[in-house]
Amino acid sequence: MPKPISLSNRGRNAPASPIRSLAALARTAVDAGVDVHFMNIGQPDIPTPRGMIEAYQAYDEQVLAYAPSDGYIEYRQGLAGYYNDLLDSNPVSPDDIVVTVGGSEALLFAMAAVTDPGDSILVCEPYYTNYAGYANMLGLGVDAVTTTPGNSYRIDPADIEAGITATTRAIVIPSPGNPTGVVLDEAQLDAIIDICTRHGIFYISDEVYREFVYDAPAGTRAPSVLSRPGSEECAIVIDSVSKRYSACGARVGCLVTRNQDARRAALHFGQARLSPASVDQHAGLAALQTPRSYFDEVVEEYTRRRNMLVDGLASIGIEVERPRGAFYLAVALPVEDATAFSEWMVSEFTLENETLCVAPLEGFYHTPGLGRNEIRMAYVLEQEKLGRCIGILGAALEAWNQKH
Repeated sequence: MPKPISLSNRGRNAPASPIRSLAALARTAVDAGVDVHFMNIGQPDIPTPRGMIEAYQAYDEQVLAYAPSDGYIEYRQGLAGYYNDLLDSNPVSPDDIVVTVGGSEALLFAMAAVTDPGDSILVCEPYYTNYAGYANMLGLGVDAVTTTPGNSYRIDPADIEAGITATTRAIVIPSPGNPTGVVLDEAQLDAIIDICTRHGIFYISDEVYREFVYDAPAGTRAPSVLSRPGSEECAIVIDSVSKRYSACGARVGCLVTRNQDARRAALHFGQARLSPASVDQHAGLAALQTPRSYFDEVVEEYTRRRNMLVDGLASIGIEVERPRGAFYLAVALPVEDATAFSEWMVSEFTLENETLCVAPLEGFYHTPGLGRNEIRMAYVLEQEKLGRCIGILGAALEAWNQKH
């Protein structure tokens, strides 16, 4: 008798992405001729900098060859210059950087470099779901410090320290945050660095939304852990061109750390996957020449969108805090089961042949039961569409509550 073939526990337990969980239902709606507005995924509609597009168009090599496993030196030099513009001292070197296939690979390399199976990472929930996805892939546990909308999702370093366990090897926190928009200030960064130093653990700082800070002077960027004294041994930064330059399809990111052991491990992982994309690095290098005025205009536009969405939600009876960064809102709905509501809305409800796709927030929490009535909305659509999305959501909630 043939022996049954089974998946690994890792394969069986791999979590589905709540960000993309409604994609099949949305595609069915689109195929049926419904105009679906996608607020479930952080795909900006802001134009990519022209210089980046032109770099792709100008690429004219005879052979599309492998790049070095840690990325072209010219690109790493350019990245080092970008990071050093954030720092007052202790500059970053090109040899502190490993170019990766998107920020996601940088996250995977960082987590793999500092943990072993059976270790755990500490996150602040609600958190970016890929942290749990990669933890499952690496055989890691996840522990969570809960933040709440009642306290503006503020991250308290004292709560982080209290959440550390005997198996904690790294703290993983985005700033600006996804899905909350929280921006850590320098005092919070310093406190977390001190905690990591005293406990001998790593601080993986996800900084892909650094440019998107609101209600601040023009040109303000979220503080980087790289700029803080004492971060040399414990800090690993995750970064990407995807959101900064509205270039999600480029799939080029990087890992930055002054800890040469961690950098060496990431390089060895990079050697195993051979090479980051060659052409995308040329485009990434061109993107580094993007003038600050581009980001000033983008931040102004996202600020208008944020305000329109927050005010629009208030007009249908839903109050939310105005996030300080990134381009997401965590929204508590007047329903018991936001997942069921979101599935129904995108698959069965229309308003003038339009509907809305959002991300249920329950999957962004580690603690069972939390986020059950919440969704994430990405304000990556132009304002006219956002206005229609608010109308769709309001009408859908009214119809849903009449049914239930």
